[in-house]
Amino acid sequence: MDSSLKNVFLERWTRYFPGAGNPILLFYSDELHAAEPVRKFSGHHCMIADLLRVFRGAALAFGTDNMGCAGGRRYCGFSDTLRPEFGYFLSYGIPGKLEGERYKKDPETVAALMQHVPLSKAPAKWLIAKPFEHAGEEDHPEVVLFFATPDVLAGLFTLANFDRKDLYGVKAPFCAGCGSVVQYPVLENGKDDPDCILGMFDASARPHVPAGTLSFAIPFKRFEKLVAYMDESFLITATWKTIRKRIAAEEGAL
Repeated sequence: MDSSLKNVFLERWTRYFPGAGNPILLFYSDELHAAEPVRKFSGHHCMIADLLRVFRGAALAFGTDNMGCAGGRRYCGFSDTLRPEFGYFLSYGIPGKLEGERYKKDPETVAALMQHVPLSKAPAKWLIAKPFEHAGEEDHPEVVLFFATPDVLAGLFTLANFDRKDLYGVKAPFCAGCGSVVQYPVLENGKDDPDCILGMFDASARPHVPAGTLSFAIPFKRFEKLVAYMDESFLITATWKTIRKRIAAEEGAL
């Protein structure tokens, strides 16, 4: 990552979002980039819990063999399989055999939904997650990920639409928590004009993040443009100055 871009963003982020906490970077690589492979758990383990560790300073690496959730492996591109009887799992389950999450009306609705869900393949051995401030020149981010409260989200959302001539610079796809922070923003980063992804609406993932917090993922290709706009945007207005004071008062939400 270019050090000048890193320094400019950190200075502007601290100025306009004081105390909000820095984002993290996500990218694929065959090297560990000074990250530690996540400890493998014997049972189910959600990767979102580990991402909170990254926001608090750790640099972690996820791969095929150390992710404790089949969904996480799929939505990070390390597998293309679904759990058995997935349609029942996502809907009303099978009495006496499988508890359903009840996120969808019935298995038929799930089957129709899956026709629209993209498949992605990890291009390298590891998915690296690093604190933004620890990024080095050898790191090539694909996603800049924020976990943020409503005032911070309002700022990110508005900035993401600053130069857009349509109404939809931000998407909120129905998906697993890991899909909203990895799969969809990575796919967007491959486009010429990527959109940002608002997420962490997945009730199964939400116990692993603080109350009042959602995710906002910016494809790196888009991030570079948005940083350049910060000093000419609404962020320099008296309106934002008022909100900025509230953000400072929320310091430590993560």
